Amino acid sequence: MSTPTVKIFDTTLRDGEQSPGASMNRAEKMEIAQALVDLGVDVIEAGFPIASPGDFESVKEIAANIKGASICGLARCNPKDIERAWEALKHSEQPRIHVFLATSAIHREFKLRMTPEEIVSRGVDGVKLAASFCDDVEFSPEDASRTEPDFLCRVVEAAIDAGATTVNIPDTVGYATPNHMYKVIADLKNRVPNIDKAVISVHCHDDLGMAVANSLAGVEAGAGQIECTINGIGERAGNASLEEVVMALRTRHDYYNVGTNINTKRLVPTSRLLSNITGLQVQRNKAIVGRNAFAHESGIHQDGMLKEPTTYEIMRPEDVGLEKTDLVLGKHSGRAALSDRAKALGYHLTAEQLQEVFDEFKKLADKKKDIYDGDIASLCDQQIRGEVRQGWTLDSLEVSHGTGKPPHVKMTLRRGDETETAEISEGDGPIDAAFWAIERITSVPITCKDFQVHSATLGRDALGEVTVEIESGKKTARGRGSSTDTVEATVHAILDAVNRIGG
Repeated sequence: MSTPTVKIFDTTLRDGEQSPGASMNRAEKMEIAQALVDLGVDVIEAGFPIASPGDFESVKEIAANIKGASICGLARCNPKDIERAWEALKHSEQPRIHVFLATSAIHREFKLRMTPEEIVSRGVDGVKLAASFCDDVEFSPEDASRTEPDFLCRVVEAAIDAGATTVNIPDTVGYATPNHMYKVIADLKNRVPNIDKAVISVHCHDDLGMAVANSLAGVEAGAGQIECTINGIGERAGNASLEEVVMALRTRHDYYNVGTNINTKRLVPTSRLLSNITGLQVQRNKAIVGRNAFAHESGIHQDGMLKEPTTYEIMRPEDVGLEKTDLVLGKHSGRAALSDRAKALGYHLTAEQLQEVFDEFKKLADKKKDIYDGDIASLCDQQIRGEVRQGWTLDSLEVSHGTGKPPHVKMTLRRGDETETAEISEGDGPIDAAFWAIERITSVPITCKDFQVHSATLGRDALGEVTVEIESGKKTARGRGSSTDTVEATVHAILDAVNRIGG
């Protein structure tokens, strides 16, 4: 008898992207979508098509080109949203329309100003319209965990009758506890007469730090789908972390007795890919994918590990994609070796992209002896970002600075066939001077809201990776840059952000 499986519904590209600073361009979203297919997720929620023209185009491109998973688009329960979602999804091999409508008393009274009867009617109409476009329809009663049990059962029953094949139960504000979530799902299983005609899903937020525990409690009560994100990114405190729920189900298979279709060896590469693209790094002690997740410093722990690894490890690092050695490439390495390593890190490069990355790889190899995975990932990220967004690029940079002396920066930027140069001898150090120079050339007023520097790899010659968040008028944007020179990496990061704003 085969083990039942729980569907993994990934909403990194929709709910996850709503996390402040996590916005991605179309090429980056395509890269993440392909990585999610390689990971083995069942459903990819690609976006909210009516939210913006950019979101629509991203969902449309993913739907038309990504194979191997259901592609889902979100829509409110109104005709314009649903029609727009279908327009974006219609070329997918496995399209799913996900409609939602708030059902809790507080949302009905203060947000929607609708009666319970109006909510049921609106929900039914939305599901029916979605079902007229495709067979795979998901319905979410928003804020379900704070909805009265009787009314929640009524809404779910009506949605299934109208054609919903999945009913998702969101803990929208992270209010539930594991026992609470278990009771909500069990109540639906026991009281909704047509519940066997749909898959029950759970979508939990982490405001109280219980998103993963609540999701697992839902599975224990009979849910057949978990909605989650890579690294747990999402609005406010984020969503249930995909890597944590998957490894909990795998490691404690003796308790849950369900599996997933996830290739767990792709968890760490996918996590790192997302971090590299968004600039949102996971904390070192993050479960499963953090740098310290399999690190042991205590002498007692180390002694036990040497004698028998299972004394202090309930999972093998290899099972989640952590390699014991970091493949080192050098200036004598060829294009094939680089291509192979890029694929292992989760990047799918065209021949043209690979050539561009290879050229930059050779330049970097002349500056430093060994090239590590982090270096390769950084080069691939730069290529993906640079392809989509045309704008200002760094042509040349001269920097001088000494104790007690003002910094001096001479910078030349290129846009198309034109170059512009600025010289600045003011500011609190060379990085501040670089901000002033970019501001003068691009005419984009810049306020720095966040500035982070870390190394892509180990060693004194490691690539420095800089992430900045800037504000210009009412627009904010996050940018990333890398170089063996920190000031140059900062310039690349600022320009990346300026180009996102449209400078």
